[in-house]
Amino acid sequence: MSPVASKSSVQLIGRSPEIAALRQEIERVAKSDAKVLITGESGTGKEIVANLIHASSPRVGNVFAPVNCAGLPETLLESELFGHVRGSFTGAYRDKPGKLESAHNGTVFLDEVGEMTLRMQGMLLRFLETGELQKVGADGAGRHVNVRVITATNRNLRDLIAQGQFREDLFYRLNVIQIVVPPLRERRDDIPLLIEHFLARFKEANESPITGICHAAMKALTDYSWPGNVRELENVIERLVVTVHHPEIQVEDLPSEVRTFDPVSLRPKRERRRTVADDLYKRLVEGKESFWATVYPLFMDREITRSNVREVVRRGLEEARGNYKIVARLFNMEPRDYKRFLNFLRKHDCQIPFKEYR
Repeated sequence: MSPVASKSSVQLIGRSPEIAALRQEIERVAKSDAKVLITGESGTGKEIVANLIHASSPRVGNVFAPVNCAGLPETLLESELFGHVRGSFTGAYRDKPGKLESAHNGTVFLDEVGEMTLRMQGMLLRFLETGELQKVGADGAGRHVNVRVITATNRNLRDLIAQGQFREDLFYRLNVIQIVVPPLRERRDDIPLLIEHFLARFKEANESPITGICHAAMKALTDYSWPGNVRELENVIERLVVTVHHPEIQVEDLPSEVRTFDPVSLRPKRERRRTVADDLYKRLVEGKESFWATVYPLFMDREITRSNVREVVRRGLEEARGNYKIVARLFNMEPRDYKRFLNFLRKHDCQIPFKEYR
């Protein structure tokens, strides 16, 4: 990927409501210069979102510099971010600028920021507060730079804070605006579009004879849970293009985990992963927490998605056999809150037709 992002260099593929909302959020966030924290499972495309924010911002003509915080040990990460001076350590034969300096007037994207050590977190916090670089081995203060910092993580930073593994003050510095990237299983309508995109790309690169995918194979790909999200789907399509030598991809060509996946089965080896909605529903029904104290603030702070709220409501409708008044009681609301609950669901497109549950 080019160090300078352009609107044509990356894409957010899909027509689902979740992707439409994500595009709107990106456009809105790009107009400001606020720090952004992107959360979501591994493989959902958090770097694509960060790149699109940069590409839609006034900084688009300058460098977009991604840094994988989980892929480097602390000493190398410090040098990668802040740079070093000649002789500061073995192998430092010359002065080297870090990504923060190289991206002056651009954007630095810190992926997996939750993997940073506490010492590195302290150094990052100091930079965010002062804009001043302290190169490895340098004496005194360094130059000031102007960069937009976008961070991402697949971990729950609030849990890390409670465990003493992440600084609370840094969290609030980074979490000015939060964007949640939904997992692929919550936007299955986008899977055929993604398959078409990856198939076209890899066919061109490999001169493949493949012309399409049979209906049964497409259904299996769409039904699969994709725990590795878009990245896993991309890898599967690339593998098919390389290994299949006939025009149409068949079910037997698919990886075994996709062929044998049963979305209804509760076999232990295919046990469904717990979701955000599972945890929220448990807190409401078993923990007797109120919807307004548990789900509402997380949604309004953009820490959960519309799909998460809709899934919680769907679970409630199943239990209540389609009766929204019973759902309101199930979610520990006062009777007077019933209309407020329905208005909230309508306003944020979280309401689900109740007739199919009766």
